[in-house]
Amino acid sequence: MGLLAATGVMGYYASQVKLSYEFTSAVPTDNPKYIEYQNFRKQFGEDGNLLVVGVQTDHFFEPSFFNDYAVMARAMNEVQAVENVLSIPDAITLVKDTVTSKLKDMRIAAGEPPYSNVDSIKNAFLNLPVYKGFLYNPDTKAYMLAVRLNKDTLNSKYRETIVNAIIAHGDAFGKKHNVEMHYSGLPLIRTQMAMKVQSEMRLFLIMSFVLTAVILVIFFRAFVAVMASMLVVAIGVVWSVGTIVLLGYKITLLTALIPPLVVVIGIPNCVYLLNRYHHEYNRNPNKMKSLLRTVDRMGIVTFFTNLTAAIGFGVFFFTKSVLLKEFGLVAGINIMAVFLISLIFIPAFFSFLPPPDVKHTKYLESKIINKVLTGLTNWVFGHRVWIYGFTAIVCGFSVWGLMRLKNDAHIVDDLPRSDKISVDLKFFEKNFKGVMPLEIVIDTRKKRGVVNGLEVIRKMDALCGVLETYPEIGKPISITNGVKFAAQQYFGGDTSYFAVPGDFGAAFLQPYLSAKKEGANGKDQTLSKLLFSFIDSNKQKARISVGMADVGSRKLPILLDSIRPKVYELFDTTKYDVTFTGTSITFLEGSKFIVASLRDSLIFAFLIIFGCMVALFRSWRILLISIIVNIVPLLITAGLMGWVGIRIKPSTVLVFSVALGITIDVTIRFLINFKQELTRHDDSIADTVHRTMHDTGLSIIYTSLILIAGFGVFMLSQFDGTKSLGYLTSMTLFLAMVTNLTLLPALLLWMDKVIEKKNNSVTFLMDDEENDAI
Repeated sequence: MGLLAATGVMGYYASQVKLSYEFTSAVPTDNPKYIEYQNFRKQFGEDGNLLVVGVQTDHFFEPSFFNDYAVMARAMNEVQAVENVLSIPDAITLVKDTVTSKLKDMRIAAGEPPYSNVDSIKNAFLNLPVYKGFLYNPDTKAYMLAVRLNKDTLNSKYRETIVNAIIAHGDAFGKKHNVEMHYSGLPLIRTQMAMKVQSEMRLFLIMSFVLTAVILVIFFRAFVAVMASMLVVAIGVVWSVGTIVLLGYKITLLTALIPPLVVVIGIPNCVYLLNRYHHEYNRNPNKMKSLLRTVDRMGIVTFFTNLTAAIGFGVFFFTKSVLLKEFGLVAGINIMAVFLISLIFIPAFFSFLPPPDVKHTKYLESKIINKVLTGLTNWVFGHRVWIYGFTAIVCGFSVWGLMRLKNDAHIVDDLPRSDKISVDLKFFEKNFKGVMPLEIVIDTRKKRGVVNGLEVIRKMDALCGVLETYPEIGKPISITNGVKFAAQQYFGGDTSYFAVPGDFGAAFLQPYLSAKKEGANGKDQTLSKLLFSFIDSNKQKARISVGMADVGSRKLPILLDSIRPKVYELFDTTKYDVTFTGTSITFLEGSKFIVASLRDSLIFAFLIIFGCMVALFRSWRILLISIIVNIVPLLITAGLMGWVGIRIKPSTVLVFSVALGITIDVTIRFLINFKQELTRHDDSIADTVHRTMHDTGLSIIYTSLILIAGFGVFMLSQFDGTKSLGYLTSMTLFLAMVTNLTLLPALLLWMDKVIEKKNNSVTFLMDDEENDAI
């Protein structure tokens, strides 16, 4: 009843779970890049709230197309939480007042669509270089509009509705004119990836339940056993989602994997407990005694196997990455919780049921599995040298492959190239050089340092020219664009005046540069608004914003290192501070940090897990054998990754710690069963190995198949990273099953030979009292 009551409470909290749309939570809060980014957001606002819509056509300025495009842009502007839409029909030009000589703003396309003067609108627009490379690319005939969203809405439950409404308007326009519409920008990428995570979480849960149920039916051929196992993991799933809410977390790409992981890891607990129960009942047909002996014999074993699995996940909590901390803590807690649930529920449930029939235990005599185990046993006893030699050769090739591994991560790394998000991102990279935000902040170290004269603005203009020479970086936008735009319009609209004016010709700018920020909100103050979007309130700092390609974590530092010397030529470090920041940098910094953290976590997990092995077996030989048996599958997996070109990134590095925590379970179960059987065979290691392979091998094969199938579900994911986690972990688990049924017993027999030669007793075993305790 207590278990049911607790499940009811956890179910209530689980119903309140929410999605996370953040990309920067992978970066530690004390990381310098993270601190710089937060300071930037405080001074200039959110940089990742721009959604862009693109189209490529030769007919843009045809009246019917242009007018419908204008209607679409106006409709998008009416969507809730859209702050403004910048598009060609709504582009602003500046007009010089002949009386006051002040610049006033007006739309190029005055009034409401439809417009009858599209040709004049076209000519007026193409005469404004300020928009070239940003709203249109004349070489590729690509056009873009930018939708700025309210930053508070970006992290609310309305986010999906708003993004979908914008896309719906765009798709309706594209369908009417038979053109393909392209969408990108961080708001869209974050939203659609979160939606995919949510749908995949449901899919994985359903598929993991179905697959494990099918395997259990084949294994036990008893509805009651399958139902009991399914109930255990169902309770575990509810607890895992409830834990996410109780700890104040949200569903991320990582925490979304925890519920199906609970199913995959929880089922082997049930299999081992039921398998032991059936074994004990066959030996002594007394239901209650068999259940008690099952708890007595399997309680400590199951505890340690779940503990090592929990350690494999839980070590992530000790990293500084918020993303990994959440995943590690929730996974570690719930792996131990599912152990507790299975140990309480299975014996209690079956205590109310009749004892198992012969048909329920018939699987113990499975001819196919026993034939496989007999074949493996013959190989272990007759061909140990072949096993050692083959293992050594495979490990050699794996080390070679390991040296070929490359570390590289991208913002949309986990999406296949054929996915709409990736395709559209490439469209904007091809036509506008990308939309990923990169910010360069120039700190003059003194108030009004940006606007005292035009020296800083000229330097920034020169820097923008440098940035435009890089194929990975789009059109820079800064205060210089506003100044050049104003100069062109003030001096008659001639494009030759689209430049930073000389000191004498810049007098007209002083009222705008000297204005206070709050004064930029009045009527006809478009220029002031533009200027204050790119300088802080003290006019000490100025920003240069660019959209860039998703170049990846390996290429980005190289790109920035090539830019920095040119920046420092313009901005002397004794007078200025220059900071590179933005979502692109913080995300990729987070990816690199996650990879490094996962590497350290794997080492930490090794130390803790094998420390548990020492405490459990108290033998350096057993520890050495365990290390070899469990390193080999991980080494082969890493080697294959190197040979087939799978890059090191967060999702692929995650495989090793996850797989280690699970594969060591098989080793522990085999060795504990081996130790328990040893005294029954007069301390004969050879006889005990033979018996253990047949007694434990059955459970090892079935639980490994369940784990392989469970992780195989992740191969259905739309995210390449999750797919990699699925097939790499499944492959590692298969290799671990093979090594635990071949290499492990072979090494135990080798140890027997060593001991015989030394004429020593088997001192590596625990004494009889310790065996009884286990």
